[in-house]
Formats: sequence, C-alpha cells, structure tokens
Amino acid sequence: MGGESHGQSVKIPDWRIYKVEDVPQLMQVQKALSQYGLNDPWLRNEVWRFNPAFGTKWQRLRLGFFRGFKWGLAACALTIVVEKALGIDYHHPLGHGEEGQSHH
Repeated sequence: MGGESHGQSVKIPDWRIYKVEDVPQLMQVQKALSQYGLNDPWLRNEVWRFNPAFGTKWQRLRLGFFRGFKWGLAACALTIVVEKALGIDYHHPLGHGEEGQSHH
C-alpha cells in the first residue's frame, strides 16, 4: 500500500492548512466551549467540511446517495429482462390447494 492506489500516488493534504480560524461557524463553537473552560482539540478535523472544494453538505449527501445509481438501475433492468426471457416467476400459490383458499 504505502499511499499508492493502482500505481498512482495519493496526495494527502498537510493538516496545517486546515485552521479553525478560517471557519466562522467553528469559531462560534470554540467561543462557546471556552465560556465553560472547555477546549476541543479535534475541532480542526471538521474544518474540511466547510471547504468549498469538498462541496456543500447537500452536494456531498446527493453524491453519496446517488453514487452508482445508474449502474444499479441498469443491473435491475437487466435482471428483469433476463427473468422475463427465461420465464422465471417468484409468485407461489398461497397453499397446497387452489389459490384463494386459506389454511385454518
């Protein structure tokens, strides 16, 4: 592994480029915590979420939800076509007798 994926080097950004001071929402969290004498040393790990390069929260949600959607839809359609062509039917009768009769 060693930071390589399929022959291409993966570039990991330097952690020092993410600063809480660059994000007003996180500065508010930091101020609110400091009023109670608290400090969140991991707050810097949330800065990337506010970076425009990573998109908005809704863009990331849409990307995560629809990633692979077209391939999944194509696989579903192909499965239906194959099942119809081969005459595969998953509907089973209700009981051992005729359909519509119920067991007591």
